[in-house]
Amino acid sequence: MSSVVRAGASWVSLSNLRPALGSLHDKKRVGRGQGSGYGGTSGRGHKGAKARSGNGKPKAGFEGGQTPITKRFPKKGFVNPNRKIYAAVNLDRIQHWIEQGRLTSSPDEPITAKDLLLSGCVHNVHDGVKLLGDGAQFLKSPIHIVPSRAAKSAIKAVEANGGSVFCHYYNPLALRDCVKGRTDRVAATPTRRNDILWYTDWKNRGYLSPEAVEKMPLVSERWKQLSKQLLSFKTQSFNKKTVENTTPA
Repeated sequence: MSSVVRAGASWVSLSNLRPALGSLHDKKRVGRGQGSGYGGTSGRGHKGAKARSGNGKPKAGFEGGQTPITKRFPKKGFVNPNRKIYAAVNLDRIQHWIEQGRLTSSPDEPITAKDLLLSGCVHNVHDGVKLLGDGAQFLKSPIHIVPSRAAKSAIKAVEANGGSVFCHYYNPLALRDCVKGRTDRVAATPTRRNDILWYTDWKNRGYLSPEAVEKMPLVSERWKQLSKQLLSFKTQSFNKKTVENTTPA
């Protein structure tokens, strides 16, 4: 059967190109006399909102003239546009993953958001990973980790065990590159004042603090320059102009 069809088929050329059968329809011409069936009211019927020009539909939320439910309900609070949701991970969970052989760390190859996600330690990185101090008594291995945020108790417990914590800033694109393993793009730096103050503070083990730049085994030259630039405001002095008294005596 296939040979018969193949033999009967002709070559496609400009002379025999035509639309598929049933794919095209004649245009519906309205208001051109009663004989067509669409004269007079043009198929819209008599009067009413659907007979008028426009789409004939009320806008979303319209309830026929009564006060819509969106206006009847009181409003309270607000949505913070700068909020961030962190994926929390505790020390006892990391220790359990290390004992199972699902996580390894060293000063040159610390645990990142990618390692935590691929090992199943966290199921979603959200806006970053936050290290919490729960289960510190079960921590036995020295771990080296680079989260987005870390609790003070977690930092204390990790460093007491011979490990290290350095908090790294990630915007959505940089976090995606970290998870995907991309290194061809320059990672973003903190731009908001709160983030700059947080990641340049050694108490938070921010990666842009002068102490972190000296102690981290893997430091790029760009981080050293950023650390100096972002902290330069602390040493800058601003001369206030004295306003002369121009009031006539």
